[in-house]
This record gives sequence, C-alpha cells and structure tokens, in this order.
Amino acid sequence: MIVVVGRWVCRTKLAGFLSAETSVKHACFQSHRAASIMAEEAKKLAAYAAVDNHVQNNQVVGVGSGSTIVYAVDRLADRVRQEKLNIICVPTSFQARQLILQHGLTLSDLDRHPELDVAIDGADEVDDDLTLIKGGGGCLTQEKIVAGCAKHFVVIADFRKDSKALGEQWKKGIPIEVIPMAYVPVSRMIARPGNSLYSLCLSVCQGPVVTDNSNFILDWKFEQAQNWKEVNTAIKMIPGVVETGLFVGMAERAYFGMEDGSVKTRNTTVH
Repeated sequence: MIVVVGRWVCRTKLAGFLSAETSVKHACFQSHRAASIMAEEAKKLAAYAAVDNHVQNNQVVGVGSGSTIVYAVDRLADRVRQEKLNIICVPTSFQARQLILQHGLTLSDLDRHPELDVAIDGADEVDDDLTLIKGGGGCLTQEKIVAGCAKHFVVIADFRKDSKALGEQWKKGIPIEVIPMAYVPVSRMIARPGNSLYSLCLSVCQGPVVTDNSNFILDWKFEQAQNWKEVNTAIKMIPGVVETGLFVGMAERAYFGMEDGSVKTRNTTVH
C-alpha cells in the first residue's frame, strides 16, 4: 500500500511538473506569436506609408523583394484600382515579379524602362546614416541595380531593423554574391588575418544559397562598425565577387513601422 501511494505521489508530482512545463512552453509560444503579429503589422504600416507618400500617377516603380514588400504591393494594387493610376512595375526578383503579376499590375523591365521614378524595398538593417544591409534573401544584386536606376530609393522596415550602427540588430553578416567557382578563393581572401570570419550561407538542405542569377551567397560577419563605403569597394574589388549587400549612400528615406502603431521616418542628410 505504501509503495502504491508512493508511486501515486510521484506520478502526481510528475504530472504537475509536466503541466508547469507545458504552461511555460505555451506562454513562450503565445509571446512569440504576439511579437510576430506586431512585427507584421509594423511592416504593413511602413509599406503603406511609403506607397502613399511616394507613388503617383504615371510612374515607373521599382518593386523590391522580401516579406515587407508584400504589403507594399498590396497597397499599390489597392491604389491602382481605387484611383485608376497608371503604374508600371519593375521587379527586383522572381518573387517580386510574381507579386506584380498576382496583383494584376503592369509588369516591365529595365530594358523597356531603364529609368525609374521611385524604388521601394525592404532591408535587413538600417543605420543612422541610411546605410543598409540587404540581401538576406539572396536578391541583393538585382535589388541594387533597380535601386540605382531610380530617382528616389525608399526603404520600408519594421522596428527590429532600426539601428544606430550596422550589426546591432542583424547578426548574420553582410551577404556577398559570388560566382560559384570563386566562393572558396573569395572566402579565403575575406578571412585573411585582420579580417572578420566569414561563413557560407546554407539553405535548409545544407547546400549553398543560390541567387536568381545562379550565383552563391557568402555572409561576411564583421565585429565592429566600419567605413562602409571603403569596405564595399574593397570587397567588390575581389575577383569573383558580383555584388555586396551594403547599400551605401543610396536610400533617401526609410520608414519604420513601430511597436506603438506609429511610423518613424529617417531621411538622409546628403543625397
């Protein structure tokens, strides 16, 4: 009888422990879910503000890539339908192209429209000088080409991407697009003594991340703030490097959706 009671007590304690553990996991899940919902709403706020403030009738618009741009295309399509706007869209990636087509917007390219009125795109991180880290999704080269063809380049992001200096929020490094045959030589040059470590960006299946241009992505993990213009130039001078995810002196305004439901803007001092 004592043994039975003892076992019953043990099982009760175990059940209580498991119940508490389950409650903690549930609370963590709920907290994470709430944070995710808040971030998505913040993305939407930033995207809508940028489209409303920068898109006008008879414009050619560069459409960026990533999760935040989905909301920008939603808003752009709404305005085109409601206001009967004549808008031509130039995509920065396969994803952007599909979004444009799915929303029934007019699709074009840089062959037909090499000069854009405005380009709107997301970012992985934005510092106080509007220097950006982009390309976490592997679209950096086409994103930079389209941004460079625009009279105005506007960035949209949620509060998590807002930093005083690059590296505060984004810890995955700066994406570098390289020719496949050159990824080992480029990696070795970047990882020379005095440089920070690099890592080859891997996909879920443990293969290299391949861009829309059929190139590979390397991530350069830096340890401290740099002269980003010099870093960008130095990396691009390495044979085999196609482009970097550093956007220096390109953006003129950034919109950040904030946790409290407001939209924060940041303008470049010199453009």
